[in-house]
Amino acid sequence: MKALTRRAAMIGLGGAAGWGISRWLGADLPVYDGTARISAPTGPQILNDASGLSATPIQKHLILRDDADQSLIAALRRELSEARTEGRPVNIGAARHSMGGQAIPRNGTAITFDNGAVALDSAQQTYRVHAGARWSQVIAALDPKGWSPKVMQSNNDFGVAATFSVNAHGWPVPFGPMGATVKSLRMLLPSGDLVTCSATENSELFGMAMGGYGLVGLIVDLDVEMVKNARLSPTFDLLDAADFPRAFRAAVEDPAVTMAYGRLNVERASFFEKALLVTYRETPDQTELPQASGSGWMAHAASRLYRAQLGNETIKSFRWWNETRVGPALGSGEVTRNSLINEPVATLDDRNPDRTDILHEYFVGYDAFDAFVTACREVIPASYQEFLNVTLRYVAQDDQSMLSFATTPRIAAVMSFSQELSQRAEADMARMTRALIDRIVAIGGAYYLPYRPHATLEQFVAAYPQAPRFAQAKRALDPDLVLRNNLWDSYLDRL
Repeated sequence: MKALTRRAAMIGLGGAAGWGISRWLGADLPVYDGTARISAPTGPQILNDASGLSATPIQKHLILRDDADQSLIAALRRELSEARTEGRPVNIGAARHSMGGQAIPRNGTAITFDNGAVALDSAQQTYRVHAGARWSQVIAALDPKGWSPKVMQSNNDFGVAATFSVNAHGWPVPFGPMGATVKSLRMLLPSGDLVTCSATENSELFGMAMGGYGLVGLIVDLDVEMVKNARLSPTFDLLDAADFPRAFRAAVEDPAVTMAYGRLNVERASFFEKALLVTYRETPDQTELPQASGSGWMAHAASRLYRAQLGNETIKSFRWWNETRVGPALGSGEVTRNSLINEPVATLDDRNPDRTDILHEYFVGYDAFDAFVTACREVIPASYQEFLNVTLRYVAQDDQSMLSFATTPRIAAVMSFSQELSQRAEADMARMTRALIDRIVAIGGAYYLPYRPHATLEQFVAAYPQAPRFAQAKRALDPDLVLRNNLWDSYLDRL
């Protein structure tokens, strides 16, 4: 029997949680009382992101489809010069899947890259890719030649440079964030100078740009590592949550394991008591690999079950049974590496106009996992939020990014909530988020920056102690502060 796609496995028939997305609502945060619905007008001068809660006025929005050549570079230089003269910010985005305006320049020039050029260098095991290429385009170029991205973001809708700029990670092991697989990149500095950056050339700029949210320069193209595509077979292990970190660490350190992730159960009565560990290993037969597939009917059926959890503890229990019992039985067949990662986030699209999907992500060491689980048990079920999913992934130590969230090897917990579009829900989400951050920073962990900006400035600095150094270096590089977004305006500009 053909194995399930990763999306089907992840959202209801046998595996880990994915990355949810809401509609592209034109929502803002006006002051309403209680249960009043949060909403705001849309228009060409308003840009939003995946939360639907980041409606931001912009001066103009440019979509650039030029190849990464002199015409594109000239266009970017013109926009930088014009913005500097007029005193307004610039920022580049792709899918804008962030959830707090991290890729939106308030009252500035928003640029969206939309170019999918990918060129392979099999001898060097790298590919050169335009900054705006989506991961689906990378897989489409690599798969016929027998290659696969070494690390990519968890879904194929997002831009490659955007993944580097938020320092996103995936679930291949034993790797760190995607930025660690970038051999070099070209970007325009705020001055308009074109520079090449890598771990050895302009290394400080490289470390600032990796997870720098577009505040360092405008990336033009990147040279990124790839690996051979492979046929894989999964193994499923049901564990007590307390046993997960030991089993996960053993899996990550097993050279035969190439993919690994985990799940925890989310029913309130037994919240985070059980874990599911899924690992993939190469099969003996690596000949005639099939073309990378995408979401099938099982993935869409699983998404229905995922959504049916909303306010229904019985369905949450039923889904966990599906994931731990039915999923392993149906999804134990072989699948290629590229098919596993070639999944769009749209499969999980929430079509409820009164709710939005909100993500959290936290990073903790193996030894801190029990304390992390305890914190979540004490904070999340007591909130007003609907908790739908958690994925557990591995992130290797990252010593390159100045804003590193993995100063040691860590377990990454990606959490998916369904939030009511009301002022009370937004206030409760902010309260719960701050409570979680306090607990997780206290055990040496960190939270991820692309999501709702509910953390306090003190929490931000506690989780990212190099943030003041980043802000200082940013001001020296960009004294006119041409490259800005909500992350800068809300946090870094205050340091």
